[in-house]
Amino acid sequence: MKKIVLGYDESDSAKRALERAAELSKALGAELIVASIAPIMTSIGRSAGPVDPTDTPSEHYAELHHAQSYLEGEGVNAEYLGGLGHPAEAIADLAKDRDADLIVVGHHHSGISRLLGQSVSESVAHRVSCDVLLVY
Repeated sequence: MKKIVLGYDESDSAKRALERAAELSKALGAELIVASIAPIMTSIGRSAGPVDPTDTPSEHYAELHHAQSYLEGEGVNAEYLGGLGHPAEAIADLAKDRDADLIVVGHHHSGISRLLGQSVSESVAHRVSCDVLLVY
């Protein structure tokens, strides 16, 4: 295993995923790429809409900074990528573009998010051919 992509958003499960990704990266000597993607609001035509004012790109860059502080404290070097788009698509595309061996994401237990089709972790798992570790 050479490359691990971590989808990060500072939720409780994402923080546990960060810890797990750090452990795996150290144990395997794998490159770690941490991504935090601010979601866009979509219109009926699926075109990019405005940024969600409750979940802005600047907040995601702050999340990356927090992840970096944690990882540096653990002695883990990583690459940090922020972005704007559909989080599941962006994480899956990143993993494909970088030939990742593993994607690590936190998984929320919310039944409502599954009913509404908003589970990023499950959507990522359906979009890629590499292994996906869902951290609860």
